[in-house]
Amino acid sequence: MSLFDLAELRDAASFVRQYVASTPTIRWPLLDLATGLSLYVKHENHTKLGAFKVRGGLTFCQHLMGSSDTRRGVISATRGNHGQSIAHAARQFGLTATIVVPHGNAVEKNAAMRAWGAEVIEHGDDFQAASEFAADYAAREDLIMIPPFHRELIRGVATYGLELFEQVAKLDRVYVPVGMGSGICSLITVRDALGVDTEIIGVVASGADAVAQSFRAGKIVETSAAHTFADGVACRSPNKDALDIILRGARDIVTVGDDQIRDAIRLYFSSCHTLAEGAGAVPLAAAIAAKQENINKKVAVILTGANIDRTEFARILAGDT
Repeated sequence: MSLFDLAELRDAASFVRQYVASTPTIRWPLLDLATGLSLYVKHENHTKLGAFKVRGGLTFCQHLMGSSDTRRGVISATRGNHGQSIAHAARQFGLTATIVVPHGNAVEKNAAMRAWGAEVIEHGDDFQAASEFAADYAAREDLIMIPPFHRELIRGVATYGLELFEQVAKLDRVYVPVGMGSGICSLITVRDALGVDTEIIGVVASGADAVAQSFRAGKIVETSAAHTFADGVACRSPNKDALDIILRGARDIVTVGDDQIRDAIRLYFSSCHTLAEGAGAVPLAAAIAAKQENINKKVAVILTGANIDRTEFARILAGDT
């Protein structure tokens, strides 16, 4: 069953565009030369928050305003971009926001969330630990808990997919990173609503492959840890609702190593002069890894975000990691 229909998607797009301009999809000659492929880059790193998540926070908070007592304020857990989205949207709607991040989270993502007005609490060693703490904190403080996966979040995020399919016709396949599932599930829902037959391939890091294992098993598989610098795909406990959609609509979930992700970050900078965070670069890394399969195909890669700490980016460019 679809999360939403085309009319609901277009309604979300009209609303989101009041706050976020459409992002371009660009075919870069140097990138094609370097990879030997025909690649279309969807630049969600060009949004006002530097990531695609900004779209979902807006539609979710719009939904809240008509369905909940928003005086209580909102809380959510994140590795960064979802938290920025909630903090930004909360400010637009006059809500208070608390964001829980794991210890060691990206310093500059934390700073950005605080700059949008959120209180940032550090707890736990990974996203799952932060999420469990946020749920307990919400109950104690009577806050509205915003999950990482919800229909109204997906409806907003899906507006990037609508833009992509309207910008580039007859795509053979799209590579998209997978964390808790909003990006890939929104893309699947848009594709199906439009009635196109583009293949959708999700990408995770090899050190954080719970979603890939779950896809192979056809059921939730949790891992004990998620080891990758690409924090946006550092998932060790997939969302069941997201997995159900992925199982029905994705052609495959593939893995790439951290070294491949770093190579993709460097390639984005050298061939497109554009900035990609770890999760934003995993689709390019996967498209290159499957080069033989992608030759003579019309392939899109979703560059989901640019929010990488400058010290880490400098190390990657220098080849020190």
